[in-house]
Amino acid sequence: MPSLAGKTLFVTGGSRGIGLAIALAAARDGARVALAAKTTEPHPKLPGTIHTAAELVRAAGGEALPLAVDIRDEAQVQAAVAATVERFGGLDILVNNASAISLTSTAETSMKKFDLMFGVNVRGTFLCSKSCLPHLERADNPHILNLSPPLSMREQWFAPHVAYSMAKYGMSLCVLGMAGELRARGIAVNALWPRTVIDTTAIAMLGGRVDRRHTRKAEIVGDAAHWILTQPARECSGNFFVDEEVLVRAGTTDLERYAVAPGQPLHPDFFLD
Repeated sequence: MPSLAGKTLFVTGGSRGIGLAIALAAARDGARVALAAKTTEPHPKLPGTIHTAAELVRAAGGEALPLAVDIRDEAQVQAAVAATVERFGGLDILVNNASAISLTSTAETSMKKFDLMFGVNVRGTFLCSKSCLPHLERADNPHILNLSPPLSMREQWFAPHVAYSMAKYGMSLCVLGMAGELRARGIAVNALWPRTVIDTTAIAMLGGRVDRRHTRKAEIVGDAAHWILTQPARECSGNFFVDEEVLVRAGTTDLERYAVAPGQPLHPDFFLD
C-alpha cells in the first residue's frame, strides 16, 4: 500500500479539524509534518493549538514541527518554509487547508471580514504555494493539495454569501491554474472537498442549521487526502476530488464508520451540485 513514510508535509491550519486529520493520516506512516497555524495558546471556545497538534502527530508515529504562522504575512511564511526545510532536509507536500469563513450577505459582510477571507483563502494559498515551489521542484513525487471545492459557476453557490464563495473559489482557481503551470515540472496540484458537512469548529458558522449528528468526522478527509498524496504526481494533477468518491475509488467500502452518529442522514456540504 502506498505510504508517506519519509515525506515532509507543510500543513496550514494544522492545529485542529481537517488540517490535523490530514497531518495524523500522514503521521501514521511516519511522515514529518510542519504544522503552520496561528493558535499557540488555548482558546476558550476552540480546541487545539500547534503544540497539542504536534503532540498528537508524534503520538501517531510521525515527527512534528509546530510553527506559529499568519499565512497572510510573506515574511512569516517564508521563514516557516525555511525552518521546515532546515529541520527536515526538504519539502515534499504542501496542504493548503487554512481558511476563513463568514456566511454573510453582501450588506452584512464587513470589509474586515472580506479582507480576512481573501487574505487567508486566496493570498495565503497563493503565497504558501509560491514559497514552497523551489523546494517542491527538488522533491520526489511533489504534491500541492488545496481544501477547496470543484468550480461550479451557479448562482446558488454565490448569492447567499458572495464574499465567502469568491474567496473559497479563489483557492480552486489556484488549482486550475497551477496544475497547468506546474505539470511540466512534475508537481501535482489538486483540490479536495467533503461531500458532507464535517464535524469541525466551522459548524458554528452555520448558525445552528446543522446538527453534529448529521455530519462526518474529519478523518474521512484525512484518509482521502492520504490517497491523493500517495499517487504519482505526474499522473494525478488538476483534479477536483470529493472525499467519499476518492475513498470508494481507493477500495473503501465502509463509509459509515466516518459518521458522527451512524445511521443518521448526512447534511451535504456547500458547492456540490
